[in-house]
Amino acid sequence: MNLNEIRTERQKWMSWKNIAPLREALHSLKDGAWKIELGDTLKISGDCEDEKHIFEVAKLMMPWRKGPFEVCNTFIDTEWKSNIKYNLLRKHFNLKEKKVADIGCNNGYYLFRMQEDAPKLLVGFDPSALYKTQFDFINHFVKSEIVYELLGVEHLEFYEERFDVIFCLGVLYHRSDPVMMLKTLYKGLEKKGEVILDTFYIEGEGEMCLCPESSYSKIPNIYFVPTIAALKNWCLRAGFDSFEVLETSVTDANEQRKTSWIEGQSLEDFLDPNDSSKTVEGYPAPARVYVKLIKDKK
Repeated sequence: MNLNEIRTERQKWMSWKNIAPLREALHSLKDGAWKIELGDTLKISGDCEDEKHIFEVAKLMMPWRKGPFEVCNTFIDTEWKSNIKYNLLRKHFNLKEKKVADIGCNNGYYLFRMQEDAPKLLVGFDPSALYKTQFDFINHFVKSEIVYELLGVEHLEFYEERFDVIFCLGVLYHRSDPVMMLKTLYKGLEKKGEVILDTFYIEGEGEMCLCPESSYSKIPNIYFVPTIAALKNWCLRAGFDSFEVLETSVTDANEQRKTSWIEGQSLEDFLDPNDSSKTVEGYPAPARVYVKLIKDKK
């Protein structure tokens, strides 16, 4: 697989009629001296003379899913309070001097936060022209050395680097062959590398999974929601030597909700209005398990 040919072809996505105006607006932003704070809200302050234009450009790039961000006095109140997930996982990793990938990185919120560990390399994978443009908007101010690739998980095993740590948060349930995807993550790792994975799960002792008929929480491309025991079997079949459950959590309206920075529906619309423990389809409401997988542990 020639990744450079794929990169060249996907760069053309920036000329799409819905993306090109965003790129033009992005290039109209002024340079300046900026102070960056890598907290729960990634805050950018400094030369805010152009802040009305900054707000207008940010609004053009809706919907904003992951964050939050604050640029001058523009608070981008994203659908997800991604700091909640980041803080839940923070104690479970140390990225200093490591090569790190984030699969399905969206606009790069987690990657920006990971800079605090001073990793050797940060690479985001996400085949989305909009999310790449949002990343470029934030990075206009941050000026990080993060590499953003318009590639998917299927390109990972052909990538020029092998990684010490791969984050794969909220992607597995979108794949119709989860074991194949886990094998791809395995191939993307250095020896003794680790994956930090987050996916939906259902309660149960058995090695089984939910297979939604047409959608789960109004999301059509959710294929399998396993028990933790089933997820463990998938990971072992993919070749991993170690499976460690780090955390579990139930998504609530504090973490995911409608804001003025998104379009359409959010969590409250995805749950049964009379019973928040169920989705609108009648399935168990979204719960997540966070696991650490290790390659070649011995």
